[in-house]
Amino acid sequence: MNRVLCRVSGALVALAACSGLMLGTPGLAHAKTYTISINQFVEHPSLDASLKGFQDQMKDDSIDVKYHLHNAQGNMATTLQIAGIIVGEKPDVILAIATPSAQATAQKTKDIPILFTATTDPVSAGLVKTMQLPGGNVSGTTDMSPTAKQIELFTSVQPELKRMGVIYNAGEANSKVQVALLKEVCKANNIDVVEAVTPNSAGVYQAAKSLVGKVDAIFLPTDNTVIANMEPVIKVCLENKIPLYPAETDSVKRGGALTVGIDYYRLGRQTAKMAQQIMIHGADVSKMPVEELKDLQLVINLKKSHGMGLKISEELMKKADFLVK
Repeated sequence: MNRVLCRVSGALVALAACSGLMLGTPGLAHAKTYTISINQFVEHPSLDASLKGFQDQMKDDSIDVKYHLHNAQGNMATTLQIAGIIVGEKPDVILAIATPSAQATAQKTKDIPILFTATTDPVSAGLVKTMQLPGGNVSGTTDMSPTAKQIELFTSVQPELKRMGVIYNAGEANSKVQVALLKEVCKANNIDVVEAVTPNSAGVYQAAKSLVGKVDAIFLPTDNTVIANMEPVIKVCLENKIPLYPAETDSVKRGGALTVGIDYYRLGRQTAKMAQQIMIHGADVSKMPVEELKDLQLVINLKKSHGMGLKISEELMKKADFLVK
């Protein structure tokens, strides 16, 4: 009888341990070391913030992770090479930071779960079938800009805004989507859009210069080529008192005027939670909806705003989530 009871007790203990693991009980969820390979397209503050947010969330949740970090430094051929290397690393999950890295990685494997972040339109990029039901081995978090809210903000501080310049690399799928949306929103607000296209980082300065005298402000989408090399744009805008409106908050902290947008650090943390669902709880990535960050942030760079000819009201400053003075 005692032997039978011991077997039953042992079975119950085993069941409890299994249950604790599935529920993410502290001390049990990190009993395994998970491997995550990261394909980041280029170094710049927004993408770096996504990576840090992802890693910090894992650390805060006591998840033991071995990382394989790769950065293509903005080179598409290198991104493809990295994707091939990552498949050989056989990670539990792949994190692809930015659209080009997600596209390259998705080409190389249909079996390993891939989570993207800092990707604007994953449907147009061919990464998922739909936002609600991805259908393959890829899902993640989108950084689609709230363009309508942004234009509303920009015109509130610059009522005379009638010509909006935009600098982007037409080779980036996410940028073309954002520019199309910008045109749509600006048309509804009687604002003309003037495009300045650059094929690479070397052309960013000339693209900015080409807009001088033609526009009332310049908008920067979440274009990896431009954001990684935005200092020349800031210089041109300050010298010519042209307000610079980035699509995301990190670029305001670097020298843009103001925006309402995505906090990439928080987006990275949210992506880490999705990775945990896959690694620990066995979630099927094909059925995980693409997530967006609900809580936007208003960030104002007071010094640069004034340098670009803007006057920021006390009321708007009080509403800001973050002020750069």
